[in-house]
Amino acid sequence: MEYFLSIDQGTTSTRCILFNENGEINLSHQIEIKQYFPDSNSVEHDGKEIINSVEECIKAVVKNIDLTSIKSVGITNQRETTIAWSKSTGEPFHNAIVWQDTRTQDICNELLANKKLKNHFEKTGLPVATYFSLSKILWLIRNVHSIKNGLDDDVCFGTIDSWIIYNLTGQFLTDVTNASRTLMFDIYDLDWSQAILEELGIPIDSLPKVMPSLSNFGDINKIISGVPITAVLGDQQAALFGQNCTTKGDVKNTYGTGCFALTNTGEEIIKSSHGLLTTIAYQVEGEKPLYALEGSVPIAGAAVQWLRDNLNIIKRSKDIESLAMTEKDNGGVYFVPAFSGLFSPYWDETARGSLFGLTRFSNKSHIARAVLESVAFQTYELLESMEKDLDIEFQNIKVDGGMVGNNLLMQFQSDILNKPVMSQNIKEITSLGVGVASYLYFKKLPIAELGNYFSTAKTWSPNMDNDSRIKTLSLWYKAIERSKHWL
Repeated sequence: MEYFLSIDQGTTSTRCILFNENGEINLSHQIEIKQYFPDSNSVEHDGKEIINSVEECIKAVVKNIDLTSIKSVGITNQRETTIAWSKSTGEPFHNAIVWQDTRTQDICNELLANKKLKNHFEKTGLPVATYFSLSKILWLIRNVHSIKNGLDDDVCFGTIDSWIIYNLTGQFLTDVTNASRTLMFDIYDLDWSQAILEELGIPIDSLPKVMPSLSNFGDINKIISGVPITAVLGDQQAALFGQNCTTKGDVKNTYGTGCFALTNTGEEIIKSSHGLLTTIAYQVEGEKPLYALEGSVPIAGAAVQWLRDNLNIIKRSKDIESLAMTEKDNGGVYFVPAFSGLFSPYWDETARGSLFGLTRFSNKSHIARAVLESVAFQTYELLESMEKDLDIEFQNIKVDGGMVGNNLLMQFQSDILNKPVMSQNIKEITSLGVGVASYLYFKKLPIAELGNYFSTAKTWSPNMDNDSRIKTLSLWYKAIERSKHWL
């Protein structure tokens, strides 16, 4: 039996899964990652804690396996999160700045005012926003003395995939999917934008070499020495791969800390007219990249954590479903989870989280249901924007992520979309996607083989009358409008 290993470094935890050659889980290990909040706008991770968690997870899943039977490793990661480290010592200069962090809004305002860069930013497929890596790098340069001093010869800037690859192989690399999330990568020319880097004083040598997603990133030099890393994909692209969305028009939504919908647009770069991002879906070595439209919302599962940790309404995240089900509906309560502003399709960094429709009748069950429904409403808006951009109508949606286990949410999602919602047997789609990608590359097998690892476990079908659906959506839109421009 042959095996492949997935390293999945996410926003709240690191997980390693060892799969056998049939895509079945042999062993899994997960370690939670501490979140640091220096102030109301900042979110950070400890880079050393991240790499230690990766190494501990690898050790845990391979301890009883013949290491020669592990043929490949895939890495998937939280995207946009940015870390700077020293070339000479390998030590981080500062905590990693997480994708949710909004401290760089003033820097983004400067970038928006720079007319020389407007056309170059458009070639990245992204809007100027705190979400992406560029403003985080500029903040680090301006605020960390050792980075500013060593910028010319001793600084590496990277997303979390680069940090992991560097520590496991000694190579300074990234892949096209992660590079396409930095606001510095030209998705047409498939290279760092020289114009952006020169204008902003970022040395190109401080950035990693960009590789196709399925290619050889080097052999691991510790724990499982000699095993090659043969696939690297940002987490949402890994989920797209894991859902077998390899054909133009395929669509998936992932329900994790945030909520991310992607649809494959093939070799065509489609610029959104409805607030979506244009990004790279994946690239196989020696082939042209495939592109995607993406809709991103920063707060999905994180809103459930907020109910648990900040309001103490529930003790465990999974308790939200039973609490919400004690009421037949939301009681007129609507929740907009704009803790970090609104992302797709609005891109309003001044919006903030809001609860609307509260009366003396309202209780914690209504709030719990409103939190769950907000996830479905946001997904509806993402898919509606995609359908408008592509001038098509999706027949169904493939779903994955931790919240797929919430039957109430999935049924409401189907009702609001008025489409079937389909999940897979295996829950860890992101890990499966990058793991299979690494194994297919190692075995020199075609991407079409991916379908052998896909099976539908459950389908939710719509069960809401159209009048109720329209009324519910109209109140959601009303809540969205009132949450905007809060700052």
